[in-house]
Amino acid sequence: MSLNAERKVEVVKQFAIKAGDTGSPEVQIAILSERINGLTDHFKTHVKDNHSRRGLLKMVSQRRRLLDYLKNTDKKRYDAIISKLGLRR
Repeated sequence: MSLNAERKVEVVKQFAIKAGDTGSPEVQIAILSERINGLTDHFKTHVKDNHSRRGLLKMVSQRRRLLDYLKNTDKKRYDAIISKLGLRR
């Protein structure tokens, strides 16, 4: 469900714009995508876990807002992150 520290550092390195970058929209979107993918796997076995489902919906909407922000500010970066993560948009 949650990311372990090693995986999070790996994702940050992969999507960081510069060294030490943890707050750029690309990094935030990538971390949220990892957590969302983990939760969707969790729901395959725990179908009735509605408390976690609420958290999933909050994460999906947060990622959507970050993607909208990136789309409005820099279309190239938006297209790059969508293609890297394989999101449908």
